[in-house]
Amino acid sequence: MDSATCKKELVIEIPPDIVRQEADAVTAQYRRAARIPGFRPGRAPASLVRRRFEEDIRNEVVQSLLPKYFETAVKDQGMSVVGRPRFGDLKFTEDQPLTCTVTFEVLPDFDLKDYKGVEVSQEPAEVAEAELAQALQQLQERAATFEVVEDRTADDGDYAIVNYHGRDAGDPKADPVEAHDAMVHLAGEGTVAAFTENLRGSKPGDVREFQVTYVDDYSNKSLAGKTLSYRVEIQGVKRKVVPALDDEFAKSVSEYRTLEELKAKVSENLTERKKHQVEAQAKQQLLEQLISAHEFPVPESMVEAQIDANLERLLTRLMAQGIDVRSVDFDWRKLREDSRPGAEKDVRGSLILEKVAEAEGIEVPESELDEVIRDLAQEHRESPATLKTRLTHEGNLSRINQKLRNQKALDLIYQNAKINSTGESSGHQEKS
Repeated sequence: MDSATCKKELVIEIPPDIVRQEADAVTAQYRRAARIPGFRPGRAPASLVRRRFEEDIRNEVVQSLLPKYFETAVKDQGMSVVGRPRFGDLKFTEDQPLTCTVTFEVLPDFDLKDYKGVEVSQEPAEVAEAELAQALQQLQERAATFEVVEDRTADDGDYAIVNYHGRDAGDPKADPVEAHDAMVHLAGEGTVAAFTENLRGSKPGDVREFQVTYVDDYSNKSLAGKTLSYRVEIQGVKRKVVPALDDEFAKSVSEYRTLEELKAKVSENLTERKKHQVEAQAKQQLLEQLISAHEFPVPESMVEAQIDANLERLLTRLMAQGIDVRSVDFDWRKLREDSRPGAEKDVRGSLILEKVAEAEGIEVPESELDEVIRDLAQEHRESPATLKTRLTHEGNLSRINQKLRNQKALDLIYQNAKINSTGESSGHQEKS
């Protein structure tokens, strides 16, 4: 094996008598099924069948014998193959050994460094007053109502209810931009300034016409750099009414009777969330340290698979944001190369955690795996049994199991780490 990579090369040699037996067996199958003029099915001489279907028979012999002998060879040498092996330099001559050179990758063999007692810094899971205030404000915003404004015209902070029709000033044939009963928050974050300026002072029944020139890096790519002529009909004006932060508010948005009880619960939830965040950050730091402490080659096939998975997640996020990835000019080659270092680190970290799980005898209970499948089934709107069958068939069930196993290994590393909190080092206490 190349010490800088996980590639290996193996020469497979199959004895002539084994090749002959397999060729005879394949020929017999062809003889039973072949239709050859002048002979009833199954009556044609074997020598004639062999000549007539020589290439097909040779291919079947190779496809039957080579994988078996390769599997036996790597098993005898205790190698764990990853990815697909490549067969080349095939030599197949009658009454001679069948030989072939196989190029493949194996899992790296490395010594596991100390993974217990690793020191790591972790912030206290404390919630600042500002964070609590922000969370309560978000609750207030969600509970806000909208009241119709009748005694004045629209002003900053109001919401204009409008129908609008926009035409591309530079391309009259382009499809118009239209909306009905849209809410425009005057002077609100994200509202185009021209809408605020032209709708300020309006009232129901007014019609405003104006142009908007969008900047080149505008978030909506279909409008970026364009100038649109808008005709806007004002249907109504509303203002947002945010409820007061008091006991009545607490009763309306929760099961609690007082504001203090609600604050206590919100604070508890924030603390728990922050606790998970700081623990996740500490675990990632621990894994980073272990990755830095282990130098070994990683299989290229695993890196490529990780790059594919990372790019697939990127595309999924973009589509979830409403971005048509077909219209985005990606340099896919550069994107792949830029993501390679991160993918290599991900693979190395995964291999280290697998080694830890093996050393600690960590396994994933069937009940935990089934719980994950139930959650995924609900997300995909299919039955757990159907999803489990599909995941098994696609080879993804073992990947989910491995991911859970690796997470358990990382949890164990964290539970045995030395946590530095506010500059002091102490043994981590296992949580119940």
